Amino acid sequence: MAKFSRFSPKQLAAMGWWCPQSPWKDRDAVICDGAVRSGKTFCLSLGFVLWATACFDGQAFALCGKTVGSLRRNLVRPLAGALAGLGFSWRERASAGYLEIGAEGRQNRFYLFGGRDEGSAALIQGVTLAGVLLDEVALMPRSFVEQALARCSVEGARFWFSCNPEHPGHWFYTQWIQKAREKNALYLHFTMEDNPSLSPAVLRRYQSLYSGSFYRRFVLGEWVAAQGAVYPMFDPAVHVVQAPPACRRFWISCDYGTLNPASFGLWGLGEDGVWYRLAEYYHDARRTGVLRTDEEYHQALVELAGGRPIEGVAVDPSAASFLECIRRHGVFRAVPAQNQVADGIRTVSTLLKQGKLRFAAGCQDCIREFGLYRWDEQAGRDQPVKRDDHAMDDMRYFVMTALERREAPFCVTSVDRGGRRTGKGDGF
Repeated sequence: MAKFSRFSPKQLAAMGWWCPQSPWKDRDAVICDGAVRSGKTFCLSLGFVLWATACFDGQAFALCGKTVGSLRRNLVRPLAGALAGLGFSWRERASAGYLEIGAEGRQNRFYLFGGRDEGSAALIQGVTLAGVLLDEVALMPRSFVEQALARCSVEGARFWFSCNPEHPGHWFYTQWIQKAREKNALYLHFTMEDNPSLSPAVLRRYQSLYSGSFYRRFVLGEWVAAQGAVYPMFDPAVHVVQAPPACRRFWISCDYGTLNPASFGLWGLGEDGVWYRLAEYYHDARRTGVLRTDEEYHQALVELAGGRPIEGVAVDPSAASFLECIRRHGVFRAVPAQNQVADGIRTVSTLLKQGKLRFAAGCQDCIREFGLYRWDEQAGRDQPVKRDDHAMDDMRYFVMTALERREAPFCVTSVDRGGRRTGKGDGF
């Protein structure tokens, strides 16, 4: 038997709300939101499997995350160890995209799905489910979530949701959290204090990772609109250096523009594990009155690289002609940048708080934009003002393309209403 630390009342509610003795046993869904590291994902996933095993045998369920990679990392791996300690049998069919979990003569199948974009809804079509758990549901498109819920047609099926807060205009907040009673859902709001396994030192560390609206969301667990500066944690006294150290790995990031400014950044990894913006190229055609061609921009890349061994050039994915120009010359490896704006801003914010990104004093346009880059408070969602954002965009392209771990392709299988297995492959 695995040894667990004590659970808080809210964590116990997330695990056992469905039990016959629970005051919430007749609810159709549970929603757990709030602070990061509050234990909601682990408790919810453990409760989901316990409920499925106690109430069903031979049925199909879905475990959903933003990507299958994040789902395996954040949910499946911690859950596997806990269930093994509780005496459950566990077999993973990684190539087919499901888990077989059983105990006391019962066994069910749990399919793994990623809800990254609007096209993800097609992955879950055709499967008949007895229940679904959606982890990080606020990061999934509404079409995917609604398709997953629509597949739960087995008698007694229930919905399990967890997420960190986003913008208060987010569809999940307005349609599920604010309407929890109408939808017969139990709503549990978590703070870090609801996780008794976190020591005061660990609490302080997580509290130090965020600032501004991200602090209010991920530490205080509030659904608040992003306001003011996008990167309020940027401090020239901390993040700007006069002489960057010698570096051993190099990337270039590009925000391409013709009439709008073009911004290129040269990045190097120091022996201290910090990525430095060593130099930059910034051309504003409106200010100078000079339009540059793709060939001229490529020459600017060559000059910026300065003979260094560049691992890759992360380019605005909409700049098709410039990507083709780079590939045609064969000097650099051109990589279409990952362009998830909200995710990218969150990741850059964390790296700035951790001191993992720094900037040479000569990168004046990037430093200038840090002071001007603002949230659009009229947008109704997390969206920066599309102005003074070109170096900010190329920085985000670098972080999301060169630094973020890429998810591997996977294959999922589903069961149609006739019980036949069908295979669907998708690269995420």
